[in-house]
Amino acid sequence: MCKLLSSQVSHTYNFDMRSFAFLTLLAVGIGALDGQAVPPVPRTVQALWADFDPRKEPLASQTVRQWEKDGVVYRYVTFHVGTFKNKPARLAAFFGFPKNGKQLPALLHLHGGGQRAFLHEVEFYAKRGYACLSINWGGREMENAKPDDPNTDWGAVDPTQQNVPGYFNLKPGKKFLDPFESPRNNNWYLLTLGARRGLTFLENQHQVDADRLGVYGHSMGGNLTVYVAGSDQRVKVAAPSVGGSGFRTYSWPLLPEQKPRTLNGDVKLYRNTLSFQAYARHIKAPLLWLGATNDFHGIMDDTYRTGQLIPHKNVRYAFTPHMNHRFTPEFAVTRPLWLDQYLKGSFKFPATPSSTLLLDTDDGVPIFQLKPDFSMPIKAVHIMYSVDADPQARFWRTAEAINGGKQWTAKLPILSTDQPLFAFANVHYVLPKPRSVPFAPPTSTFAISSLLHTVSPQVLKKAKVKATDKPSLQIHEFRNGWRDWYRLLPDNPHYWQYWTRKITDPKWRGPAGSKLELAVQSQKPNQLVVVITENFFRPYRGRNRDFVAVVGLQGGKADTIRLSPADFKSVDGGAPLQSWEHADLLGLMAYYRERAGKSTFGSARWQGPRPVFFKIRWVK
Repeated sequence: MCKLLSSQVSHTYNFDMRSFAFLTLLAVGIGALDGQAVPPVPRTVQALWADFDPRKEPLASQTVRQWEKDGVVYRYVTFHVGTFKNKPARLAAFFGFPKNGKQLPALLHLHGGGQRAFLHEVEFYAKRGYACLSINWGGREMENAKPDDPNTDWGAVDPTQQNVPGYFNLKPGKKFLDPFESPRNNNWYLLTLGARRGLTFLENQHQVDADRLGVYGHSMGGNLTVYVAGSDQRVKVAAPSVGGSGFRTYSWPLLPEQKPRTLNGDVKLYRNTLSFQAYARHIKAPLLWLGATNDFHGIMDDTYRTGQLIPHKNVRYAFTPHMNHRFTPEFAVTRPLWLDQYLKGSFKFPATPSSTLLLDTDDGVPIFQLKPDFSMPIKAVHIMYSVDADPQARFWRTAEAINGGKQWTAKLPILSTDQPLFAFANVHYVLPKPRSVPFAPPTSTFAISSLLHTVSPQVLKKAKVKATDKPSLQIHEFRNGWRDWYRLLPDNPHYWQYWTRKITDPKWRGPAGSKLELAVQSQKPNQLVVVITENFFRPYRGRNRDFVAVVGLQGGKADTIRLSPADFKSVDGGAPLQSWEHADLLGLMAYYRERAGKSTFGSARWQGPRPVFFKIRWVK
């Protein structure tokens, strides 16, 4: 006998399996077997969550350990999520709050992929006057865990990264919930369910004001933030970072070579129940999207497309230029400020800068106009544009912006109308006083982004835009410092790295037969490592590979270095670089370690201060 109990609020499923093959025939979601109703397959976001009450089942929470440090009370806790296929599931988490705190605003922190619950996040926000819960949804060992400490246990299901196929799956299986094709067989469903139980945990703590709950997370935690904000009306503010961008099963309109994510199941069903764009339509909380222009996961273009679907439009964007999956302090600080505005009322964000991209101009050169909100002092405005259809690899040019008093204006010359045009701007505001940032020094400024403007080649030609720009052999002269570069660990005396995507732009791409010339001065003799990355996140063009050239610097006076493609050796032992044609990144550093850690180049002990660079160019 095969008996299917309809989906209960408690999410207890009992399956007496007689024939799995026969059960899959029930994937239509309606039918009967031995007089028992088959649970219908949810086909919308509302239907997926209609029978789930995150408050109904007891939390049965337990405190594994409690301690105090610097005025903050910390608890290592576990709580009941639900019962799946007759086995209970529990989440482990860190919970913290200011000692003697009452009626506190509270935050649910959702960690990223490969990570775990973060004590640092709990500490940072507790010291800002919040109660904070960081759930360990991925099941990794908790920080400072003792041998017998309980951890996250999903029981009969597994939505962690031990079950990676489950993130794009609807089909039944051993670790999945339903014995027929269903969105409940997707990891994100279970993780969202668990996160919503985390909100229930927070509202049940006597230190917490249950009417002031927020949610935030990074990367996969950013994905979860969008899911939770779109399915739980208890959320009063949301702040995802580099995650939650929709349209992952769609081809990119301007780059059809990039393949969309493949799905094990009905794509339409997935889009209607589990896509981020479907959840965006249900988000009622104010939302700040913290991003990086070249992120591999939170695609910039799709983030904007998804944000436009949020009905209330109370959305802000903060995109760090040139970065991938990380932010500089003036962008990172926007998240705590955004949370403060809606949970504490202690800050007020300027409006999204108003922007216009003009194509019909007197000389045929596109013009970008920006009118920022002047409610706070403005330190700088950066207007940026690109001609690369690939959002993960594109180089963002900094345009020469003219301050006209009430608006900034910049011309955007292009080399060809056969390529698309992208443009946006960042407005940097002065804070009344420096604000702290997780994992970074305090910052006295913060930056928010305008909307993104996208123009196809067809529209450029129809508007009679003219190609007036010309290629340049001069890559960088440093008159504007490191503008158009991004720097990693710039203050570290030994592990500093300077990177630019400028050489992927056709304006600065190395001509055939040219050499790369660098003028640089080191105070003491050292080895400089020069890195070329080919096909950065461009699988449609070839394999992503790093090539390294190690050059000696004599110290005391300037060196002029000239490098041909053949001087760059593959870090994986393959053939050297063949040409500059597919070069996407140029890096300068003291020390390079290959990703797998098998090969290192340069020295981990740079001698003296960091080098001074004078110019970088191509020479024929």
